[in-house]
Amino acid sequence: MMRDGYVARWRGREYEASPDGESMRLYQPGPGDDFEQVRPGRFVRVLPLAELEDVAYVRTTCTWKGEPFIVLAEHDTWLRVEYTGGRWPMAQALGLEEFDFGVYQGWAPANEVTDLREHRV
Repeated sequence: MMRDGYVARWRGREYEASPDGESMRLYQPGPGDDFEQVRPGRFVRVLPLAELEDVAYVRTTCTWKGEPFIVLAEHDTWLRVEYTGGRWPMAQALGLEEFDFGVYQGWAPANEVTDLREHRV
């Protein structure tokens, strides 16, 4: 599983999360513990930050074709990656699309990606 986003620990369990002012939205795929369904397979519960045991940002990094990337998502046998090497000629040589000014992304075959690591920030 590739993760890129907030996580929060509550009652000894880690949840996908998103900040909401002085609160945090916790998400899970099924009902329970007063989570409300927001769409099929997606349930949310909003808690004050003080009730959480831990909050962190998780990012997955990798190397593709010898260059550093962040993994944003996965689909089938592909990974959505964002180049972090800071050299636009290399980004262009890799065939990446300019997502935003100076931000280059693309799809990499998962079997070509090495050095997958998850970092907590």
